[in-house]
Amino acid sequence: MDEIPIAKLVAGVDEAGRGPLAGSVVAAAVILDARHPIEGLTDSKKLSATRREQLEEQIKLHASAWAIAESSHHEVDQINILQASLLAMKRAVLGLRLKPGQVLVDGNRLPDLQGYRMLAIVKGDLSEPCISAASILAKQFRDRQMIELDRLYPEYQFARHKGYPTVLHRQLLRLHGVSPAHRRSFGPVRELLE
Repeated sequence: MDEIPIAKLVAGVDEAGRGPLAGSVVAAAVILDARHPIEGLTDSKKLSATRREQLEEQIKLHASAWAIAESSHHEVDQINILQASLLAMKRAVLGLRLKPGQVLVDGNRLPDLQGYRMLAIVKGDLSEPCISAASILAKQFRDRQMIELDRLYPEYQFARHKGYPTVLHRQLLRLHGVSPAHRRSFGPVRELLE
């Protein structure tokens, strides 16, 4: 197999879980292989759960490299959600087994990475397949974490709302109080603790 020159290696980076009231924020970095194009890549939020699962399998099978990383809910509380998201992105890029020549990041902020060419692209998960792929891996990983939290704390129904501040989640939060998995710095949780 021929080696792809480093300048041609482009990593897409995206995160999942900035808005939820519980759990970690997850980021993924993906370097796609041009020799194995994957059809149907787009923003993970626009895909059905079944389609995301199919694409996740394809990405893990055919990408040149991929990595998933996270910042815990404790880190979110300590350094704020934006910094925790950027830290998770940095960890994901550093977790790649290949060093990309270019890093494309979804959004308008870049993680603090020395020695990488980086570009922030607003709505990049709609226009750049490598960012779409990262968005899918991050969302899939985080959704599974929420299903795991649902097993640990069934009274909060995390599998249903994935930690987002839905009416149901906020009702259950008021009813049962704050779980160890909740982000204490987020308004609806902080108000209950006060």
